[in-house]
Amino acid sequence: MKRKPENRKEIIRERAIKEASYIVVTNSTIRTAAKELNTSKSTLHKDVTQRLWKFDEELAKAVRKVIIKNKNERHIRGGKATKLKYLKSKKENL
Repeated sequence: MKRKPENRKEIIRERAIKEASYIVVTNSTIRTAAKELNTSKSTLHKDVTQRLWKFDEELAKAVRKVIIKNKNERHIRGGKATKLKYLKSKKENL
């Protein structure tokens, strides 16, 4: 049985607001939020960057700030992850 279009829109609206709120409160990345909320990264990204603007502009602006901050810091996190990886492999080889 198909859902009514109004109901589907409401489900999407609630999901987008839930995802955005989680990102703002935890300052998490798209990947982390998707894993925690059990949704795909693509869906979550589309929800918070495109669909959310139709429902809650203030929340969308807050999410955008977090996403930009995380995007600007990702090279640092990547470097730390690589460093830890090689330190771990070095310890195992000793």
